[in-house]
Amino acid sequence: MEDDYSNTLRILIATDCHLGFVEKDEVRRHDSFYAFEEICSIADQRQVDFLLLGGDLFHENKPSRTTLVKTVEILRKYCLNDRPVQFQVISDQTVNFPNMFGHVNYEDPHFNVGLPVFTIH
Repeated sequence: MEDDYSNTLRILIATDCHLGFVEKDEVRRHDSFYAFEEICSIADQRQVDFLLLGGDLFHENKPSRTTLVKTVEILRKYCLNDRPVQFQVISDQTVNFPNMFGHVNYEDPHFNVGLPVFTIH
C-alpha cells in the first residue's frame, strides 16, 4: 500500500547559505553557489511545496553585483516555472508581506512561480 501524501505540506529547510563567501578566492569562490544550487535542485526533484531559508542567505550585508546576479540565476532556474503552487497563505498578506503589492509574489499574475521561497533572517 502506497502512502498518500496529497494532504502533506512538503518543506525543504536550509540555513546559512552565505552566498558570496570568499568570492575573491580563485579556488573556493563558487562553493556557496554550488551548495545553493544543490539545495534548489533537491527542492525541485522532490517537488517540495516551498523552500524555507533560515539565517544568512548572503555572506555580506551588501552582496556584490556578481553575487546578486548568480543568486538570481539560480532562483530563476529552479523557482520560475509552470508548476502550480498547492498551498495558500491565509493570514492577512498586507501585514505579513508589507510591500507595494500586498501579497506573496507567487500569487502575482505577472510571475510564474512554481517553487516559492520564504526567508527568515
